[in-house]
Amino acid sequence: MVKHMTTEAIIQIRELRNCFGSQCVHEDLNLDVYRGEILGVVGGSGTGKSVLLRSIVGLRRPTAGKIHVFGEDLMQLSGNQRSSVERRFGVLFQQGALFSSLTVTENVALPLIEHAGLTRAEAEQLAQVKLALAGLPANAGSKYPASLSGGMVKRAALARSLALDPDILFLDEPTAGLDPIGAAAFDSLIRTLRDALGLTVFLVTHDLDTLYTICDRVAVLSQKKVLVVDTLDAVAATNDAWIQEYFHGPRGRAAYQAATNLQERQ
Repeated sequence: MVKHMTTEAIIQIRELRNCFGSQCVHEDLNLDVYRGEILGVVGGSGTGKSVLLRSIVGLRRPTAGKIHVFGEDLMQLSGNQRSSVERRFGVLFQQGALFSSLTVTENVALPLIEHAGLTRAEAEQLAQVKLALAGLPANAGSKYPASLSGGMVKRAALARSLALDPDILFLDEPTAGLDPIGAAAFDSLIRTLRDALGLTVFLVTHDLDTLYTICDRVAVLSQKKVLVVDTLDAVAATNDAWIQEYFHGPRGRAAYQAATNLQERQ
């Protein structure tokens, strides 16, 4: 267990069920997320990784089950109480979800104006700080999303997710579409931010390099539930056909060797 991670379950999910009509993607799903950890969530296509994330952050109401965050049962809270909890979440969606008609600075400033009650000038000044935290140059703030590279879009969206100083950061395929160098830099940034800001990170990914380089634990979604959640070495040793193919196939071996080489250089 890394020094930033505790045994306090900041998110507790019990007997979660998510159905779309007669088709259920989750049945009796249970999961704890510990304060300070980076938890990677993986699974095959159709296992409901993003559905699980959206259920936790309040974008989808589960069919059944309980989700406790910060000790609160989200399903039992009033609208205002739930909004208060959700403001402690930062969410980075796979495509960034930036407003195309707003500059990068305006995108980051928007939640500060709407939820923190800051003036436009105050919000845009603080937005510059968040952009710097996300590793963007000062001149990026005046640009529109359409003029940014894929990596810069990810960083701008990350800056917006950090706007309200969240306790938990939810990332949905954050390195998807990035080249290997850009993906590695983004992984390093996430780890640095976790360490510096004391964040808890819930990370949906299919990127093996990300799992090996920054995740403290890995949860595997399979058979409509969390099949196993543990350190990466323990998960990779699980006797399951999909897990063995995923972690010990050619890509898995390459990611493991790359992570090993990186650790030896540090």
